[in-house]
Amino acid sequence: MDKQTKEIYLAGGCFWGTEHYFKQVEGVVETEVGYANGIIDNPTYEQVCTDTTQFAETVRVVYDPEKASLEFLLNLYFMAIDPVSVNQQGHDKGTQYRTGIYYDDPSDLNVIEKVYAQEMARNELPLAVELLPLKNFYPAETYHQDYLDKNPEGYCHLPQRLFEFARKAKDGQPLPTM
Repeated sequence: MDKQTKEIYLAGGCFWGTEHYFKQVEGVVETEVGYANGIIDNPTYEQVCTDTTQFAETVRVVYDPEKASLEFLLNLYFMAIDPVSVNQQGHDKGTQYRTGIYYDDPSDLNVIEKVYAQEMARNELPLAVELLPLKNFYPAETYHQDYLDKNPEGYCHLPQRLFEFARKAKDGQPLPTM
């Protein structure tokens, strides 16, 4: 990461779809799927799936803040998840599929809390989205990286129309309708 880019870590259920979604967004310069905020070193996918490692499937999103603000990215994030669902997105169930916003730059917290509060106001139930500093992040195995690019017919809990939506979305403009 260079000084012109920033990064945020977003857990939105299965990381295949979450990564593919953010790759469509103008201003996102790099994505990487992995495991965040767990209790062991260098976990494998099989270990994470046991529900004993406390890791969440997470996407590291590297972005150019001149083209895509953190507020914009977080608003897109909330459009792609069910923020009140506990340990489940789509058909995927388990603690590794929980939702979360993990930050490594404390100066991002004001923006994160602002967007989080706006989302709380839109929901009758409490949000199940973790909001925590990043403790650790381990890249997932190579076959998970860019999975839906390599396997266009692969499983994804996100609807296809969301990817088209992300391609059209531009920071500073009203979000397109889905």
